[in-house]
Amino acid sequence: MSGFVEKPEAPQVPGLVHLHTGKVRELYRNDAGDLVMVATDRISAYDWVLPTEIPDKGRVLTRLSLWWFDRLTDLIPHHVLSTEPPAGAPADWEGRTLVCKSLRMIPVEAVARGYLTGSGLAEYNETRTVCGLALPEGLVDGSELPAPIFTPATKAEVGDHDENVPYEEVARRIGAEPAALLRQTTLAVYGRARDIARERGIVLADTKFEFGYDDTGQLVLADEVLTPDSSRFWPADQWQPGRAQPSYDKQYVRDWLTSPASGWDRRSEQPPPPLPPEVTAATRAKYVEAYEMLTGETW
Repeated sequence: MSGFVEKPEAPQVPGLVHLHTGKVRELYRNDAGDLVMVATDRISAYDWVLPTEIPDKGRVLTRLSLWWFDRLTDLIPHHVLSTEPPAGAPADWEGRTLVCKSLRMIPVEAVARGYLTGSGLAEYNETRTVCGLALPEGLVDGSELPAPIFTPATKAEVGDHDENVPYEEVARRIGAEPAALLRQTTLAVYGRARDIARERGIVLADTKFEFGYDDTGQLVLADEVLTPDSSRFWPADQWQPGRAQPSYDKQYVRDWLTSPASGWDRRSEQPPPPLPPEVTAATRAKYVEAYEMLTGETW
């Protein structure tokens, strides 16, 4: 059992049709047919959307995505049309709203990995492969791969796991040429972002992108990009293969949830407990620190 501990009620706004409540975002369509994405302060872990919000998280992720979009436009166009909240929207939508092109989305999470960890490490330990790609012997948690790899996954509903799939499965689902372009673009964007992050003292271990096609058939980068929710960011000066790495993402929350302090058994069907104030504050600080290190701006 998983999903929302407490299912939120999406705000109703004149002129907008509510389409979907996601783990961290509310999605609407406006009268012009554009999508309106609102990044909430919700946080998820272990397939649960937790009952505690992280203050400013939605604004941090929105502003960081916009910063990255600006640095990737020569590689791939993005879907953002405006950052202005629609008329009549709640005041809290300021700074967390993106009005976006409506795209024909590719039903694949486009994942790039430059380092071995997470589900990739688990597969490697069993088969010496990740998504069917053979890797050298002797790699450990946190090892840098000989070259970045494209390891796609299927998209899951709220409460379910994304599932890693071989590249051949992506080609079967969307066609050989679109799959090749998806892989090429994913690795190009990852490579650009990895180099930018490295200059700022951050290791971009892996990340996931979402892409879609616009009305002309052009491939477009969508959703959020290169945030602590969609990527693993590690402090470069603490990177040490052979152990779990310190990170700028919600690993802090995961660690607390699985600690004796939480009193929660993730294998049970019970929902996780609220986060204590000190864990909430420390998690917010992690998101803000990642933003400030990457952008060079003070939050």
